[in-house]
Amino acid sequence: MKVVGNRTVVQLSIGLGLLLGLLISHNSVGQAPNKSVRGLVSFGQSAGVTGDTSVLDVDKDIAVQLLPFDELVRIATTYSPLLKYQNEIANSLDAGYQISKLQVLQNMSAYGGYSNGNQAIVSSGVNIVNGVDPVAQIANGYRFGVDLRVTLYDLFGRKQQMKQAYSNYRASIVQKDIIAQDIRRALIGIYQDMITTQQVLKTRLLDEQSSLTAYRIAEAETQKGRGNAETLANAVNRYAQAKSYSEQVKGDFIKNVRYFETIMGQPIQRLKRIN
Repeated sequence: MKVVGNRTVVQLSIGLGLLLGLLISHNSVGQAPNKSVRGLVSFGQSAGVTGDTSVLDVDKDIAVQLLPFDELVRIATTYSPLLKYQNEIANSLDAGYQISKLQVLQNMSAYGGYSNGNQAIVSSGVNIVNGVDPVAQIANGYRFGVDLRVTLYDLFGRKQQMKQAYSNYRASIVQKDIIAQDIRRALIGIYQDMITTQQVLKTRLLDEQSSLTAYRIAEAETQKGRGNAETLANAVNRYAQAKSYSEQVKGDFIKNVRYFETIMGQPIQRLKRIN
């Protein structure tokens, strides 16, 4: 910077302009005057949602954009792999309980048969022809029967075995409830984190916008010769800090949304209210 008469010629404006070109995104520099820097946070296309352009509006409360919380809990428990796994365990234990009730049948057997004879040995006393089974001559007709052998274990241990199998089955049902509670607890935490980071992001974006306005004013004043390099440098530094903070909070917000999608088992686009 050099002084010529009463005028101050600023030679640093070009260099600072190049620096600011690296700091300022094209959205904030090239946007129309009536378009706020606080826009929509886009999450791109999600798997299975071809061509979807749904976004989350930072200025609009999360609770208004997403489905009611109870509905979110229902969806999370429906698509939870852990709950699906536990449900299969419960089904297996229920089958084991049903088998324990029928296990006594393994000591029971049934038989049947049919013999054809004329009962000649009984009615006439005539000698039976060689090669003919004499029993068949008196045991003709259909025969059915059941053979049952009951052990002491069946008498004294079967009831306890059935009780044990039923208790295991009931325990698996209770475990499903515990997992559902854990999912609800995790969902409450991440849902509140989303709301909190959204509010912080709104504040940071306002700060970024005001810092950008201050920088533009300082740049304009410097170019007109009414400002100085120190004021412009301070404006650049202030905007750079505000931009860094807003990007950091935006990253935290997006991470919370991704965690939320993981718990839900569904992309964020499918969890929004239908207006």
